[in-house]
Amino acid sequence: MRSRHARAAQALDVRVEPGGEFWGWAGRTLGVPARTAVGAPVWLRLVSAPEDKASGKLWDGALDAQHVFGDLDGRRPALLAVHDAVDDGTAYRAELSARVDQPVLSDDPVLQCDLQLPDSWWADLAGTLEKVSAVDTDRVAVRPQYMDRAIPEFLGIPAPAVARSTAAHSDLHWANLTAAPLQLLDWEGWGRAPEGFDAATFYAYTLLQENVAARVRAVFPILGSPAGLAAEATVCAQLLQTVARGDNLILEDQLRNWSEELRSR
Repeated sequence: MRSRHARAAQALDVRVEPGGEFWGWAGRTLGVPARTAVGAPVWLRLVSAPEDKASGKLWDGALDAQHVFGDLDGRRPALLAVHDAVDDGTAYRAELSARVDQPVLSDDPVLQCDLQLPDSWWADLAGTLEKVSAVDTDRVAVRPQYMDRAIPEFLGIPAPAVARSTAAHSDLHWANLTAAPLQLLDWEGWGRAPEGFDAATFYAYTLLQENVAARVRAVFPILGSPAGLAAEATVCAQLLQTVARGDNLILEDQLRNWSEELRSR
């Protein structure tokens, strides 16, 4: 990955800055700060996959997001260039983006402390997600077949009917958000999902902090409503599935409490 990252930097004519490696899940991605030939700060992220799997939603997510959203009125880092290569059955995609210099709100997707954010930040987040949801796309983030299988398995209820599906970021958590200014990172999985999916995802990753979770519910009134039930049940099932696999164990008790609430509704 490091060797291929260096080749991509050369191909895109950027200079990598030392000491800033960021590895993604299972070493599938490698991101490093860099600068262009004229000194502009950028971020160079390399994604790898077996050559026969280098296509589809996740592979093209950042590129599709750039075509549809651009920089989303400054709320997402613009994708500046892409460079593809294949070597010995492995495909590599280098994505060069504008660099976000402010830190994310949490090093972990799950919020671990009571975070105080101004009203303006919450309003900006709600407004940005509203813009995302208004986009028309044929990309799919949540498939009905998954809901029909996972919700009965992990919540013990039939999958609720989806009254409306909208475009969603689909991975909205605290490690993908910045404070001032607000930016939403990591767009590879965006697509259509039950209405309220982003709000439900964000709420799930906030469950350890009661005060902030209450704020999420206040800002996104679809949570707790009949219209939001399908999204909430889907997110809860998704995360209970990760718990069953040994991940997100810190959320297990809160997720089970949430699932009880959803069953009662």
